[in-house]
Amino acid sequence: MLVKQIFELAVNMAKSVDPRGAQGIKEYLADVKKEHDKSSSEAKSYFNAERLDHPYSDSGVHFSDDKTVVKRVLAGIDIDGSEILLASQLSERGKKIDLVMGHHPLGRGLADLHGVMDMQVAMFEQAGVPVHVAEKMMEERIKEVGRSIHPINHYQIIDMARLLKVNLMNTHTPTDNLVNNFLMKFLSKKKLRTVGDFLDALLEIPEYQEAKRRGAGPNLLSGNPKSRLGKFILEMTGGTNPSDAMYEALSRYGISTIVGMHMKESARGKANEHHLNIVIAGHMASDSLGMNLLLDELEKKGIDVVPCGGLIRVSRVGKKK
Repeated sequence: MLVKQIFELAVNMAKSVDPRGAQGIKEYLADVKKEHDKSSSEAKSYFNAERLDHPYSDSGVHFSDDKTVVKRVLAGIDIDGSEILLASQLSERGKKIDLVMGHHPLGRGLADLHGVMDMQVAMFEQAGVPVHVAEKMMEERIKEVGRSIHPINHYQIIDMARLLKVNLMNTHTPTDNLVNNFLMKFLSKKKLRTVGDFLDALLEIPEYQEAKRRGAGPNLLSGNPKSRLGKFILEMTGGTNPSDAMYEALSRYGISTIVGMHMKESARGKANEHHLNIVIAGHMASDSLGMNLLLDELEKKGIDVVPCGGLIRVSRVGKKK
């Protein structure tokens, strides 16, 4: 496979399980095209054309020679200059790395992280929050995230990859979609009555088992293991955490338990104030699970996967589900 084909595979897998559904994605892309078409010639020269092709602005191919047939990937959750150097060194020492694959946003994908957050409106609407409430609450949060990432040195790692000629891509929301879908299907088959039952179910999954061995497994931020689970919502995809104010709305409209990868302290306080149970599945474990589901598809095609950068690599190829 070529680098661009691997990214296209990730996008197609993500779209097939996107919380917005096929129609929601179609409408989103139509809105982007309308925005593009109405722009001036000057504005179009700055427009990220990839937004016309897929709804995952926080992900992309950042450097590629467009000709390498990928036989081995170095895959990690966080990729920085160290992993780019590692790939170069491994190649020099006879273990050729054809592509570095990261999870968290890089380059233009980092600059445009807030562009994927509108997805959360659909997720909260599905959970029972009226769409006008979800939209208003997400609107300011999206702006806040955009402001916070604007001053970051987005292209430092991209420049390093370009100079060393290391092919580089990342898949953030695409693989977050995969873990979100995996957990929904997995948990829907369980008879979960309490929050403790939920935590036990997570620990049946190898990535969460290993994370617990490493000291970062699933934990309960608010509530009691004996508390009834009630209706729960997964916060596994959609860029990053929602507005703190969203937790009041979720509690009001029937959600009892929040399940996320991570949560800032101010959000924990707000969720606790509104009597929500808070389960933190674990950041690296959840990101690893999503990445693994994509990497397994590469493994099936004969591509060797070398884990790095915090990735808890678990292969499900050839194993019973």
